[in-house]
Amino acid sequence: MIGCRMILQPRSVEELQQAIAAAPAGGERIASVNLEALSRLVDHGPEDMTATVEAGMTLAAFQSGLASRGQWLPVDPPHPDGLSIGLLLSTNASGPRRFAYGTVRDYVIGMKVVLADGRVIKSGGKVVKNVAGYDLCKLFIGSRGALGVIVEATFKLRPFPEAEQFVQAEFDSLEKADAFVQSILESDLVPAVLDLHNLNASSTSRPDAPRSHALTVVLGFAGAREDVEYQLGKAAELGAHSPSNLDHEARFWDSTASGPARRRSVLPSELATTIRGLGEVPFVARAGNGLVCYRGGPAEPKSEAPEKLLRRVKDSFDPKHIFPELPL
Repeated sequence: MIGCRMILQPRSVEELQQAIAAAPAGGERIASVNLEALSRLVDHGPEDMTATVEAGMTLAAFQSGLASRGQWLPVDPPHPDGLSIGLLLSTNASGPRRFAYGTVRDYVIGMKVVLADGRVIKSGGKVVKNVAGYDLCKLFIGSRGALGVIVEATFKLRPFPEAEQFVQAEFDSLEKADAFVQSILESDLVPAVLDLHNLNASSTSRPDAPRSHALTVVLGFAGAREDVEYQLGKAAELGAHSPSNLDHEARFWDSTASGPARRRSVLPSELATTIRGLGEVPFVARAGNGLVCYRGGPAEPKSEAPEKLLRRVKDSFDPKHIFPELPL
């Protein structure tokens, strides 16, 4: 019976392999793995727009290295200075620009993972057109370390947009805010950000403090400067002309906020109904995707993931269950 839980801090992939392989014999389970020692930028091919990085590097450090060549990995989850590449992948974390750019799943083209028996497997490659074999990368993304330890990943990159600007529109009812969001979705606009929140921009209080009923829709446009200017003009015609930013995102994820952040993912058409059911709680919603993040209020609904299938996958990759359990 494996019961003792341990935290691994390997100095190399080989050391990690040995520790994982020895865990079952010692009656141990792995609670977490600290990969700070594995934090190299292995390769960056600006011409190919790809980069390979060890999983212990923080997202902020990775982005900083890419920025010197005018490129970036187009994901923007909260607290990138404390979020490792491994954690980014294992949680499939995302941010407000998800509406235009998608999630990190869309940019992984190769991965190296240490399995429960200590073996290292590689999936994908280091070029965008590599299509050989099964795409095992996607299996580990979002698995929260339940199937193996990601130690290295290769990403396809994007160039920095020439310009990025934000505008907003404010509403005194959820119905009006939702109608505006629908008008944006039905228009020719292509926003990089489409957020709806109730974090009053004039308030300097904590995200979990009582707020007014004002609702704000934030639009962000990115790309060629002329295109951004054109879209800003069209957005103004629809009612979004006040300058804005992503301060609401930073305030919601402020570490001083009380209570855990909860999430609900629904169809964009069900967003207003879902928000109404949360009551008077602070929230930030990715209005174009249907993801609502909130504090307080009702608990998250039970996952509708296919439990039997997930347990079979877990048993196949980690038969002795030395890694954390899959989130069900």
